[in-house]
Amino acid sequence: MKKNNLLMGGVAIALLATSAANADDKPVSGGALRWGVTTEPACFDPHYASQQAAFFVARNYIDSLIAKKTDGTFAPWLATEWSISEDGKEYTYKLREDVVFHDGEKFDAAAVKANYDFVKKPENAVTAVSLLQAYDHAEVVSPYVIKLVLSTPDSSFLESTSNVKLGLISPKSLAKGDLCGGGRALAGTGPFVFENYTRGQSAVFARNVGYNWGPGNAAHSGPAYLDRVTFRFLPEYAVRTGALTSGQVDLIEGVQPTDAPLFAEQPGFKLLTGPSGASTSFTFNINYTRPPADDVRVRRALRDGFDLEPIVKQVYLGTVPRAWSIIGPANPAYNKALVGSWGNDIAGANKLLDEAGWTGRDSEGFRTKDGKRLSIEVGYPQPYVRDNRDILIQGVQAALRKNVGLDLNLRLITAGEYAKNNANGTWAIYPNTDNPSDPARELWDMLGSKGFLYSNIPNPDQEITSQIDESLRTTDPVRKRQLTDAIQKRGVDQAFIVPLFAPSWFLAAKSNVNGLGFEAGLDSPSSAYDFWIAKK
Repeated sequence: MKKNNLLMGGVAIALLATSAANADDKPVSGGALRWGVTTEPACFDPHYASQQAAFFVARNYIDSLIAKKTDGTFAPWLATEWSISEDGKEYTYKLREDVVFHDGEKFDAAAVKANYDFVKKPENAVTAVSLLQAYDHAEVVSPYVIKLVLSTPDSSFLESTSNVKLGLISPKSLAKGDLCGGGRALAGTGPFVFENYTRGQSAVFARNVGYNWGPGNAAHSGPAYLDRVTFRFLPEYAVRTGALTSGQVDLIEGVQPTDAPLFAEQPGFKLLTGPSGASTSFTFNINYTRPPADDVRVRRALRDGFDLEPIVKQVYLGTVPRAWSIIGPANPAYNKALVGSWGNDIAGANKLLDEAGWTGRDSEGFRTKDGKRLSIEVGYPQPYVRDNRDILIQGVQAALRKNVGLDLNLRLITAGEYAKNNANGTWAIYPNTDNPSDPARELWDMLGSKGFLYSNIPNPDQEITSQIDESLRTTDPVRKRQLTDAIQKRGVDQAFIVPLFAPSWFLAAKSNVNGLGFEAGLDSPSSAYDFWIAKK
């Protein structure tokens, strides 16, 4: 086994990059896996879902046209081959002819067209439409050849067709309406069939015995090894840890740094970690059009008014790095020039706030101006809180209060309140990681004029939005890299964003659970397709 030793809280533990059984062991079929997860999906339909934690669940029943490999290239999946026209506006896919949806419907070019057209229709209000900004229409060239036509070149489109959010659902299922509740009504082509869902407790998936079209980067072909996978929703860290140590589940994600020594190199267990920041960092996205953060001096004071490094280390015990950019350090598009370029300038932050006129102090020590407290709200939707990210924000909150007198007002809000704030553009700071996609598309999502944060804000920064739009249009990889570097730099320089840390996924499992891994296209745990349980 390949091991990376990591010093955690003074204890050396091993984080396993891969999960392999003993050299003489071979995968065996059969058995049921119980998987304890942090977050219950608010929606099981990947077209509508927005939680990153929902997508690795969806991968068990949803396939895509192509698969993304760890080196950033692509492998066949439901499409055996593809080509792109010279003008970058036509993507043609040759499809497998043996694929069947879980409801018995045939997978073909017409089904692909039905899915992409469904996502694109404005009246459906589908979250995945962000990946289809340039999509114009689909042409069924023949029963098993589909041509996806764009209105303008989109450098992120090939990767979008590998994304689970554009995964394929039976047209018969699409016609049924709301599929967020999952169950057998949600029919994909994946290695497991959605058997049932009990809200607040679990979701159960049974092996698709006819599955014979796994992605080209999978470790095996044919049906999944496991008979059944049950996801148990266990939001409390101690409960998940206790469930694994007591044998109530076989695998957990979201392992606390303090709990890692319970599993690392311990008899009967194994611990694995995924890449750190392969997509985006956990970041404060600051609404720079809304007072008081419409003043760049206030934003820069927030950015530089605390020492981030020790706060991240205290919360995560050295298991994850602090962030310097919104793009994570394991992403090839990461702008390394930003390392060390900002942050921890408390004297400078105080000077900026003095210059901005926030010179008074109230009875609690917060800065004031014209009798008003210097306060900026962090509205964190409760369904998305995980991995002690709220604790991290509280650490930043305390440091900003002490160092510069800024009130960073953390509020855990409902998904409905967040949606309302987003729709009317009144959000102040939104903390999140973006779902993995092409880096230009990720930057568009978070900072673009039509992305999910700024689409309802009248006058977003023209320089950065123009750079983002160009990065999506260009087919020149050198120019694209120049632009994504510049976008990252401007985002930090103007303090439109304050990156905090580069997340990793931590998995702990019984030692007889094998084939575990991480999907490059998700930057999270892979589906259970390659998982198998060794016989005792």
